[in-house]
Amino acid sequence: MNRLFMFLALFLAAGTLSSQNAYKFSVIKENPITSVKNQASTGTCWSFSAAGMLESELIRMGKGEFNLSEMYIVRKNYEDKARKYARLHGSLNFTAGGSFADVMETIDDFGIMPEDAYPGLNYGADNHDHGELDKVLKGYMDGIIGARALSPVWHEGFSGVLDTYLGAVPDTFMYDGKQYTPHSFAEFLGLNQNDYISLTSFTHHPFYKPFAIEVPDNWRWALSYNLPVDELMEVMEHAIMNGFTIAWASDISETGFSREGIAIVPDEQAAENAGSDEARWLGLSSRERDANLRMRVGSEALAEKQITQEMRQSAFDNYSTTDDHGMQIYGIAKDQQGNKFYMVKNSWGETGPYKGLWYASDPFVRYKTLSIVLHKGALPAETARKLGL
Repeated sequence: MNRLFMFLALFLAAGTLSSQNAYKFSVIKENPITSVKNQASTGTCWSFSAAGMLESELIRMGKGEFNLSEMYIVRKNYEDKARKYARLHGSLNFTAGGSFADVMETIDDFGIMPEDAYPGLNYGADNHDHGELDKVLKGYMDGIIGARALSPVWHEGFSGVLDTYLGAVPDTFMYDGKQYTPHSFAEFLGLNQNDYISLTSFTHHPFYKPFAIEVPDNWRWALSYNLPVDELMEVMEHAIMNGFTIAWASDISETGFSREGIAIVPDEQAAENAGSDEARWLGLSSRERDANLRMRVGSEALAEKQITQEMRQSAFDNYSTTDDHGMQIYGIAKDQQGNKFYMVKNSWGETGPYKGLWYASDPFVRYKTLSIVLHKGALPAETARKLGL
């Protein structure tokens, strides 16, 4: 009873202080983004975030503002994934998840379409919902593989399911009074898949060399160049300050990722996180402190952990850092204490106090970044030299 009272007292005291100590942000650098989209009930964040980055790239290139079709990209990747899944006799991750490579490295193969030409809503819904579709596609693929003898028309059947749920892909479409194909539209936009690079930071592979990040959603086995984490953070800041945005793959399962639009790494050992009663705080177990901090994230500025390369690696090795979510980083801000935060566009609709935008602290980004994709022109000259670019 005494411990429960202690915990509740700390919670109530924190609530009193939170309004006084809530985050207040000021922008250092903010690059243009398009409107916040909603992936809704789908596992397609990889398409929404990379497409958002490409839309910002088009603004940066002086092409204007476009709304690209995420579901066209999703559909073509489902078809590609099915072929690979069949060739590997089902020994591949076959889910809705994917990586930025599924968007950035397939422009030449698939082209690009605007949202109006392929909204991907062919099942009578206003918002995307792939719960049924994902099960149908997986069941179909497991069925044909289980038959042990593929017919020459199996992929046509697979594409027929996609036609039913997402709609048939038109051979041509009209945009701004002109007729295009997906490939001619990509040429019109001037996007070149070879202009983009994926970066990461882990010690189980040599630095400044590419490797395929060992996560299930990297089903293409796409390569990322490996940098020390300090240099990776320098690249990100340099890119933002020079007008580029970043496709950001991150783990969001942590205590510090809040639906209130804040992503931090709160330090349960920090005395300053105890509020007005440090002695009572120190009497709580580590689990109780973590629960207390979880309730306070998003409403109160909290002291954070100092992140090292070793901490990143350990979290990846023990599965506490996983490939959860893709978002777009487009700016840098600071809080009232001068701490650096990255400005993030999410794809969950205009939710939370920042209307679908997040503020991710430097420690969070340093700790939980799986990989990033950005334009090669955003790299500092010395980093580009080290990578042989």
